[in-house]
Amino acid sequence: MNAQPVNIPSLNDIASAARRIRNVVRRTPVIQVAAGELDVPVPVILKLEFLQHTGSFKVRGASNALALLRAAERGAPTAGVCCASGGNHGAAVAWAAREAGLPATVFVPDFSPKSKTDIIESLGARLCRVQGFYADALAASQDHARHEGAFHIDAFDAPQTVAGQGTLGLELAEQVPEGQPVLVGCGGGGLYAGVALALDGRNRVTAAEPSSAPSLTAALDAGKPVDVEVGGIALDSLGARRAGRIATAVGLSLGMKTLTVTDEGIAAARALLWQRLRIVAEPGGATALAALLAHPEHFRDGATIVVSGANTAPGSSIGC
Repeated sequence: MNAQPVNIPSLNDIASAARRIRNVVRRTPVIQVAAGELDVPVPVILKLEFLQHTGSFKVRGASNALALLRAAERGAPTAGVCCASGGNHGAAVAWAAREAGLPATVFVPDFSPKSKTDIIESLGARLCRVQGFYADALAASQDHARHEGAFHIDAFDAPQTVAGQGTLGLELAEQVPEGQPVLVGCGGGGLYAGVALALDGRNRVTAAEPSSAPSLTAALDAGKPVDVEVGGIALDSLGARRAGRIATAVGLSLGMKTLTVTDEGIAAARALLWQRLRIVAEPGGATALAALLAHPEHFRDGATIVVSGANTAPGSSIGC
């Protein structure tokens, strides 16, 4: 797929990340939902990862990356850290940097919602809005790192980030039955790659993508990451124009096929989580459930759904 080798974290890397951040991140709970309660005829387990610090799984990868940085630097990097984000990764980096006593600069596309940028700024990070999409914010963050000497914490395509996200998979290995399929929402693919690596040989992990931002779907079809047009209601969290090299390599090696869902399906899944369980999920956080609702034929004995984020304004429409 690419002449340059892809550095894929091992299961040992993920286990090391779990030890490294065990006193930092929360072990989030799961709940069992009876067949029929979420409009599918099978039982469902929900992993409530939106209860994580800053409201999404992103703290796992950011904390692991920052811990490894500090170990390599034998202390605190004086120039601080930076990142690009649609919102959730930026909040996670801001939180991890604050905990470490470091300055953080977060670059976001100009469409990033106020509900997320407010969190970033409340955590003490410097917020920089960039015209365009996530890729434009990424270029700005990488440029800042080169010129200012800051450490760039990648949102989804660095081994240390993927290993951190994989700690969620290690938790699932202790919380859900062996063999039960797991569904995760997917943008750049860091969560998918980490969880799939952690559960390889135990549980099949499927990435759910908006049909309006099918970056991993396109990458698997092409055999390598390719640019796609992105849009839709989950753009701020699942709107990577190009899937990560790590996620693409993992998906190809496991023979994984993605499931795509419409914006209408994502909105319906959000409404269902609220109406039946009083869970307020952001669109990206409800995409995995939307895939189960749209493709129940793939999950005849039940599924585990990762509700990955809940950073949405209280007054935003969730169909209630």
